[in-house]
Amino acid sequence: MQLLSRGDTGPAVAEVRAALEELKLLEPADAALSVFDPALFDSALEDAVRAFQQNRGLITDGIVGSATYRALRDARWSLGDRMLCLQTTNMMTGDDVFALQERLLELGYDSGRADGAFGRQTEQALRSFQRDYGMAPDGMCGPRTLRHLGYLGRKVTGGRPGLLREQERLHRAGPRLTGKRIVIDPGHGGDTPGVRVGDVTEADLVSDIARRLEGRMAAAGMEALLSHGPQDCPSDAERAGFANTAGADVVLSLHVDANASTAANGLSAFHFGTGTGATSTVGEALAGYIHRELLARTRMLDCGVHPRPWELLRLTRMPAVRVEIGYLTNDSDRAALLDPAFRDVVAEGILVAVKRLYLLGQNDKPTGTFTFSDILQREEGSPIGA
Repeated sequence: MQLLSRGDTGPAVAEVRAALEELKLLEPADAALSVFDPALFDSALEDAVRAFQQNRGLITDGIVGSATYRALRDARWSLGDRMLCLQTTNMMTGDDVFALQERLLELGYDSGRADGAFGRQTEQALRSFQRDYGMAPDGMCGPRTLRHLGYLGRKVTGGRPGLLREQERLHRAGPRLTGKRIVIDPGHGGDTPGVRVGDVTEADLVSDIARRLEGRMAAAGMEALLSHGPQDCPSDAERAGFANTAGADVVLSLHVDANASTAANGLSAFHFGTGTGATSTVGEALAGYIHRELLARTRMLDCGVHPRPWELLRLTRMPAVRVEIGYLTNDSDRAALLDPAFRDVVAEGILVAVKRLYLLGQNDKPTGTFTFSDILQREEGSPIGA
């Protein structure tokens, strides 16, 4: 969709204003005022957009793009406002779907990550609930199903059940890298090069890092898959679909950043998380490992680890992390990224971070000291805690 920002006018702006008024983030203006134009993106609307973005874990820029518009649309729905069911061509999303998923998880039904999207796993969990409580297992959440959901107390205690399942799957996976399937997702590609400074493009740099990482992972016994070829630039939803179809254990998305200020520099990592409480604990842990390893090895500026509801992070059924490896618009970061030795360091650091995730803190080494040779020795030799 078209980006909307201060100064824009039109029906889309009026729609955004109405949504924010409904969410009580913007005071309804007096329509009797001759100077008021509901279709004008003014400073009050920009402030309300920023407040909404902050509440939902979005980038707080005051600009309505596809992510903000989708979040506004989803926020309109409360559980019970509409019939919920699986739609294969246009998946239902919204805060009502998120509330349903949270309720099913509390009752012990594995609807997957509570991400606000009514997918196949949510339908299966709903059918199981309906079957167990004497209803027709039609996978549709209507008035009768809602009544039964409201009657029952939670079955799972001692933590958020979705998070507990993620952690249990990680424990069962074991410490060895051999056999793990990883999707490496180099940002952009094809006719969409991403950030460009002179002849240097984001797509070329992250593709090179992806290939270096792929080689190291293969040497460690992992099955490393690239999400796309150099001439392709699939959408984030298509990248997530590739990872889901491949049955990946982890997704690693590689990017470099840009800023209007050439002083902006540093490293950041992102995992799935929203302002409504949904998160991926394993994704957060992996983002933290990658972030710390790369900071220790590159000495780049620490720009933090952040939750985001971006499509690649939200739509993948496994932990996914996006890494922003410096700013191509910064002289120092660009010089580092252009050095093949630096890109080797980045690839090794990411591999070590994945190994740390599966070690679960056992037989570990200090951050920044674990080497590729150490990993190969452990994978080939030591039988326990390797």
